[in-house]
Amino acid sequence: MKKRAFDMIMLLVGGFIFALAVNLFVIPNDLGEGGVTGISIILYYSFQWSPALVSIVINGILLIIGYKLLDKRTTYYTIIAVAFNALFLHLTENWQISSSEPLINAIFAGLFAGVGIGLIIRVGGTTAGTVILARLANKYWDWNVSYALLFFDLIVAGMSIFVIGVEKVMFTVVLLYIGTKAMEFIIEGLNPKKAVTIISAHHERIANHVTEVMDRGVTVLRGYGYYTGQTKDILYIVISKQEVSSLKKIVRAEDVNAFVTIHDVRDVFGEGFIDISK
Repeated sequence: MKKRAFDMIMLLVGGFIFALAVNLFVIPNDLGEGGVTGISIILYYSFQWSPALVSIVINGILLIIGYKLLDKRTTYYTIIAVAFNALFLHLTENWQISSSEPLINAIFAGLFAGVGIGLIIRVGGTTAGTVILARLANKYWDWNVSYALLFFDLIVAGMSIFVIGVEKVMFTVVLLYIGTKAMEFIIEGLNPKKAVTIISAHHERIANHVTEVMDRGVTVLRGYGYYTGQTKDILYIVISKQEVSSLKKIVRAEDVNAFVTIHDVRDVFGEGFIDISK
């Protein structure tokens, strides 16, 4: 029950912050946006149609088309997020802020939009539109949600070149990139780590070195080469981004022929990291 209440608050706050991005920074400075919001802004510039009304109509159609592709919880949260977003777009449409510097406005528009959407995605919702496409790309093709969204948003932003001109589109690209990084930060949390797997004939020496020098735990997994059938011991280590360089030096010193893969990890809980009960 507490988790559901927290999720609802995050959907509300996310929708509000995103609406501020649009009404305080994007529209007053004739900037574009991505996704359904970008389309609604183009129609606002062209015909003075309400972005709140247009966005809820288009998103409603997309939800009807795509609801079967999303799980029930995501669909439910998306409906709520879209409703909050449209409501706050309407309530804040006359809000103003005194800022005439295009680059600053683009930066803050990106920050607000990224944080707003990030909060919504973090708790399992979407703002429909291209966010649905990004979530589906993540689900079926393992695309990073933030960059999949940027890809789809850039397509929409490119369409706005005929309405707002090349220079404003350039600022819009800056806005979208900053929004992507802000969203990535919110979605991935404050605890990003790297997971490293190492296959080496000298795995014992590498594990020893990592334990002694880096004070990190090492897990040994048993595997074998499919082609050769030869048994191999595989090292699995979780470290911070700052420790990657040190680990590479250790591996290089012990075995220049080692096979190493490094993966992004969203959150890490347990001994040596964050207590899972928190």
